[in-house]
Amino acid sequence: MKRRILALLMILMAAGTPAMATEEPVFTQVLKEGAFEIRDYVPTVVAEVTVSGSQERASSQGFRILAGYIFGGNTRRQSIAMTAPVAQRRVSETIAMTAPVSQTASGTGWTVRFTMPAAWSMQTLPQPNDDRITLRQEPGQRMAVIRFSGIADARQVDRHSRELEAELRTRGLRPTGPISMAQYDPPWTLWFMRRNEVMVPIAR
Repeated sequence: MKRRILALLMILMAAGTPAMATEEPVFTQVLKEGAFEIRDYVPTVVAEVTVSGSQERASSQGFRILAGYIFGGNTRRQSIAMTAPVAQRRVSETIAMTAPVSQTASGTGWTVRFTMPAAWSMQTLPQPNDDRITLRQEPGQRMAVIRFSGIADARQVDRHSRELEAELRTRGLRPTGPISMAQYDPPWTLWFMRRNEVMVPIAR
């Protein structure tokens, strides 16, 4: 399985194609002012896994586990197209999660998430062979988002998360869950061409 995942990623790299498909979760843009946006997302199905360690380590480990599932590590040995973004959120012990989107942290853990292609549902998706993976139906939700380029390391994610929190305070918007970090490009993408976002669910 590891060889198959590596081979697929190498083929995608050689072809100059992003590792993530062009399909992204569907949303309606409510507001856009500079890097700040408000979006209304439709319901989605996600596959997620919670791992421990730093943001960078959790991102890498979580990606490998979830990639194993969509590259055939499931009860039907069926491949599932990869979508963008790969999301990561710190597991929160103080804020109840209502409808998270990406990779999360709890003090010591992060939840890493793949959104499943729209053609799949909870009824049609094959079950993961790895019991660490959870399939979950997420309701539609309103998200506040800040987009940024560059390397999405812990320092940059923290910086833009504070910027997002300041925007919420200024605009009188109420968060209903933790902030997630979303990455849309494979790691070999040049830093200045990368699309990253921090996002948080907000009350309508």
